[in-house]
Amino acid sequence: MRFDVLTIFPELFAPHLTHGVTRRAFESRQVDVRLWPLRDFAEDNYRRVDDRPYGGGPGMVMLAEPLERALSAVKADRGEVEPAVIHFTPTGRRLDQALVKSLATGPGGVLLCGRYEGIDQRVLDRHVTLEISLGDFVLSGGELPALALLDAVARLQDGVLGDAQSHQQDSFSETSDGLLDCPHYSRPEVLPDGREVPPVLLSGHHADIRRWRRERSLALTAARRPELLEAARAAGRLSKADEAFLAKL
Repeated sequence: MRFDVLTIFPELFAPHLTHGVTRRAFESRQVDVRLWPLRDFAEDNYRRVDDRPYGGGPGMVMLAEPLERALSAVKADRGEVEPAVIHFTPTGRRLDQALVKSLATGPGGVLLCGRYEGIDQRVLDRHVTLEISLGDFVLSGGELPALALLDAVARLQDGVLGDAQSHQQDSFSETSDGLLDCPHYSRPEVLPDGREVPPVLLSGHHADIRRWRRERSLALTAARRPELLEAARAAGRLSKADEAFLAKL
């Protein structure tokens, strides 16, 4: 798959694409990321890509014409008439694992990273096919959401994680029934201040370990994201044993 990123700050992407386990996806071109500096498509001497908004008000708005030229160049290079164009904005659809999984099996698209007060609405109306939000807060630009999306998509590619079960057992995954993941522990068994690893994890009894992990997942989800628990219940993903445990909480 291929993602073309339109951004004023392409240098923000380089560290992420070359470090960490997900770099395998980028270096192998399983997830082919191409950066398009928007100022390269400005035609004035100052390489201006923004100006004051009509109607007044604070801040600046990203200009339509440099963006239009950049999008035309991307489409010509991809050889696609209308690739998917994703815009990151607080008004967009909340990014979740279901959307990530859908994008991770698709052809990719164009990631449009806005800045300042936003992008000229005429560009959005004409080109954008999907708007995505990370949550109910505001960032300075679309680069961080674009990086989050690229990371989430990259880790789902074959061979990227050391163990394929790593992402299958993540929070929100189908294997976890959409619940939060359970706590995890590693060496040493006892920390210097006396805190211990739960004995069941050292028991070697796989059925007990599975039950402990399921119960911790249920308890954590009930405490922190009860709406996920209700969604799992409505979808019939909770067993009688799950319900019996939840009734004790």
